[in-house]
Amino acid sequence: MTTTPSIVTRPADARGRTDLGWLDSRHTFSFGGYHDPEHMGFRALRVINDDRVAPGGGFGMHGHRDMEIVSLVLAGGLAHRDSLGHEGLVRPGGVQYMSAGVGIRHSEFNASETDPVHFLQIWIEPDAPGGEPRYEDVDPTARLEAGGLVPIVTGSGRDGSIAMRADAELLLARTDAEEVLRIADDFPAGWIHVIDGGVTVGGAMLGPGDGASMTGTEFEIHGTAGSRLLVFRLR
Repeated sequence: MTTTPSIVTRPADARGRTDLGWLDSRHTFSFGGYHDPEHMGFRALRVINDDRVAPGGGFGMHGHRDMEIVSLVLAGGLAHRDSLGHEGLVRPGGVQYMSAGVGIRHSEFNASETDPVHFLQIWIEPDAPGGEPRYEDVDPTARLEAGGLVPIVTGSGRDGSIAMRADAELLLARTDAEEVLRIADDFPAGWIHVIDGGVTVGGAMLGPGDGASMTGTEFEIHGTAGSRLLVFRLR
């Protein structure tokens, strides 16, 4: 049995903001010094930070535990180093996944001394605490060319996605003109975040940086040409 989805929007200009000079970050949910009791996360989705880091800037070595962390680079290059010995550079379109498990330390820096880096950082709570930390990165650009919703990080690791420790899914899409994305009914809730372009879901029109929660068994997303969006499927 299907039900009509309930849509609650989160406008881009209503998000929290941290401006440190070298960092300009917009927070969909409460994070750091930004606290809003009405926006503490949605289901297992805890953080969507829209980060812009100035040339030469970045986050020094710091620790995490019991969190699934995904970074999607939109422009520039993001340099990564962690206590597992991984060192790398994620370019535009690339996705970096880190399962903090029992504990991991890492740093993230703008790899350029002249150009900013723009990326989304996402935190999803795992189903259970603990586990050995792990790291992967992937570039889904080729899969996006086939159209539709492309699974990037999922609890099942389906269809070439990275397997995470949460019964949730993060999907990425780049829409054609008047494309309709239909979400199946095997997850009871979802969240959409528009990267660029525009979409309509449940009668709500969303632009760059806008988000919306979706509860119900099925819903459709109507995209405009060249739009990019993230869709989270959540319990």
